[in-house]
Amino acid sequence: MIIVTDTIIINENDLAWEFVRSSGPGGQNVNKVATAVQLRFNVANAQGLPDDVRTRLMRNEGKRVTAGGILIINARRFRTQDRNRKDALDRLISIIRIASYRPKKRVKTKPTPSSKIKRAKLKQHRSRVKDLRQHTKYVQD
Repeated sequence: MIIVTDTIIINENDLAWEFVRSSGPGGQNVNKVATAVQLRFNVANAQGLPDDVRTRLMRNEGKRVTAGGILIINARRFRTQDRNRKDALDRLISIIRIASYRPKKRVKTKPTPSSKIKRAKLKQHRSRVKDLRQHTKYVQD
């Protein structure tokens, strides 16, 4: 069991780990050892996620979530499998925590009368400045 927040707990059975060869520095080690981690989290069928968090998570992560509802996180920052595994898990937890926050509803407001007047004056001033930049045409007699 992985505790994300007070109300969200992830079952480790919902996680699938795959180890692949990593690119980048490491010399001969890169060609021999599979240190990169690909973490797959089944968002669509995870029991520990509330429905509102699930929908926000799928919407926020966009192309990282497959059509089947599986979130894929690639971790290849470090040279060891253990550190990459921890990095992938930390990133998953932070992604879920971000999705757990409910966005505030926007309250529609109208501009005040004084702000309308101020905006109109600024527009007039800007118009005058631009008019002064215009070159005058010379009329030949």
